[in-house]
Amino acid sequence: MAVGQPPGSEPKHTTEPDVTIEREIAEVVRGSYARSAGPPARRRIGARELFSEVLDPDSWRSWDTVLVDVPAGSEYLDQLTQARQTSGEDEAVVTGEGTILGRRVCVVACEFAFLGGTIGVAAAERLTLAIERATAERLPLVASPVSGGTRMQEGTVAFLQMVKIVQALMQHRRAGLPYLVYLRHPTTGGVFASWGSLGQLTGAQPGALIGFLGPRVYEALYGASFPEGVQVAENLYRLGLVDAVLVPADLAEIVARALDVMCTVPSEVPAAKTPPDEPIDDVPAWQSIEHTRRPERPGVEELLRAASHSVTILSGTQEGERSGGLILAMAKFGLAPCVVVGQDRLFPREGRPLGPDSLREARRGMSLAAEIGLPLLTIIDTPGAALSKEAEEGGLAGEIARCLADMVTLPVPTVCLLLGEGAGGGALALLPADRVVAAQHGWVAPLPPEGASEILYRTVDRAPALAAAQGVRSIDLAAAGIVDRIVPERPDAAEEPREFLARLSKALEYELTSLIHWEKAERLAARYQRYRRLGLHPEP
Repeated sequence: MAVGQPPGSEPKHTTEPDVTIEREIAEVVRGSYARSAGPPARRRIGARELFSEVLDPDSWRSWDTVLVDVPAGSEYLDQLTQARQTSGEDEAVVTGEGTILGRRVCVVACEFAFLGGTIGVAAAERLTLAIERATAERLPLVASPVSGGTRMQEGTVAFLQMVKIVQALMQHRRAGLPYLVYLRHPTTGGVFASWGSLGQLTGAQPGALIGFLGPRVYEALYGASFPEGVQVAENLYRLGLVDAVLVPADLAEIVARALDVMCTVPSEVPAAKTPPDEPIDDVPAWQSIEHTRRPERPGVEELLRAASHSVTILSGTQEGERSGGLILAMAKFGLAPCVVVGQDRLFPREGRPLGPDSLREARRGMSLAAEIGLPLLTIIDTPGAALSKEAEEGGLAGEIARCLADMVTLPVPTVCLLLGEGAGGGALALLPADRVVAAQHGWVAPLPPEGASEILYRTVDRAPALAAAQGVRSIDLAAAGIVDRIVPERPDAAEEPREFLARLSKALEYELTSLIHWEKAERLAARYQRYRRLGLHPEP
């Protein structure tokens, strides 16, 4: 049974195309995803209003109990009394449970009308108790901060409450449970610098003020206005600090889709039917390379649209980088859930090469897969990593190395799909998986063949012959033990994209579900030996 899911109520999926997902993928990969229609006026959304938008009707159940006693002088007591009267809440945090499209979740939210949503000892204790209960009951946690930060009336003790909140939160995450965050207007200070910035998936309210130091405080401290447009949700999205900007009305759909993947228990997914073993035509290496460079060839974007479901796009590294050179997502292929790290073949042609920031995004996906316990699917389709001053100074070589280190040690099942071009370090970074599936015309080479020909012969004219000699084709890679399964193209994926992607989806579901049921220690040992013995003659 899925995490947080009552028996008999598992969300169903359909093979019909999801128009919302198609639009979302298209907007994300073009770098323009913000679900709002335009720059909206900032509006403060109350906790109860948010719950009514997101939770299923009549599903809300409060977990709030009597507050802890906090010493307070007469002035502060008067402020608390006034806040309770004006807000209708007894504290700045409201906690409880509900269902989102049938799935039981824990929800916690700040109430700005109560002293600006600030967090003191009582609010922190309520929040911590809710997180601990969600962990004990194995519930996904959906949090929605809106806050001025620490409650100044309670001083340093209140400031340090952020430690215990994060402590409880990390216990929840270490239990392999989802933690999703929706940042409302405004979210600042210690709240943003603690539990507001630790979501595995983070959305934000359109136009919301979000930042560490509130602009009014900045002006008081430094005697100048904070630069315009920095502490705004849309700017945080542009910088890869949040995954989406969306109105509350869209939140339930996004959360439900993400949890459909994140809450699936891999060991409970049945093994998929073995795909037929089909003959693969012996096509010359250069012909395959030319096929992979056709503009109309389907890439990772089309794969997610047509061959998977429950797709949730993530954006950026969460550390101030959003490369646009890679697609990071959670999705299902058939019944198999996975985190997807995919190189999109069109990005380099649009001026978005695969750089070190792209590989840091990839490593975010690897880390997420390990934390939630989901299989990882990497997709290779790149003419090569970026060759530029910025890439060198950004640590490209180091990021390739760290991707390799993560891939060979990742505790979860890993599948690599060689979808098209596989040139150089950009391909190497995502290749070493438990199983490698290749499109028939997919290929891997140390450099684009033209580059290798230039190195060896000082001309690009010998690229076709060199590609053949290097054994770059899928059938050569299979003979060398690098590729495990080849998905045929009849004769080329660009000529039959729908049929090709359907075959690919079945192959991926099979490989993912097969690995899920393999004992972990045995699987990791096999991965080690797979690459340990690569290229060596069989032992006598």
